[in-house]
Amino acid sequence: MNATLKSLFMSISCILCLNACAKIPEGAQVVKSFDAQKYLGKWYEIARFDFRFERNLDHTTATYSMNEDGTIKVDNEGYNYVKKKRSQAIGKAKFRGDKTEAALKVSFFGPFYAPYNVIALDSEYKYALIAGKNLKYLWILSREKTIPEEIKQAYLKQARDLGFDLNKLIWVNQD
Repeated sequence: MNATLKSLFMSISCILCLNACAKIPEGAQVVKSFDAQKYLGKWYEIARFDFRFERNLDHTTATYSMNEDGTIKVDNEGYNYVKKKRSQAIGKAKFRGDKTEAALKVSFFGPFYAPYNVIALDSEYKYALIAGKNLKYLWILSREKTIPEEIKQAYLKQARDLGFDLNKLIWVNQD
């Protein structure tokens, strides 16, 4: 019986460890010395990997503001060009650990959270590269509707070096 309990404990520990490690793609690191106050405000989505919650959306933005409880309000908007109507999703983000590291978790559906990792950010907080928990989630954000070519190429290189398939990127229409 004791050996069975030890085996079960080890199995559960391994699963929990693997799950904890799966919060960011292998090799990626979140931005250190992150300042949430500087990150707040409106961001334009320049490019993303397609997934069902943003399917057929253009003119997408994410606006971040501080909630009274210290969480971050996430207000995502876009225009569904198939349904010909605006789409909005409001959620909240929390830090997964130290508030000076850009490792957050975001929820739009109650208790279910997804990792939100800022893996590149310029010093003026104008351009950001965001990864999810694995190589299926990637975003390029900008404070403006465009991004300078040199920043774009640097972020694409970083994503490619991490193993992201850049052929899956959707370049968002912001016109």
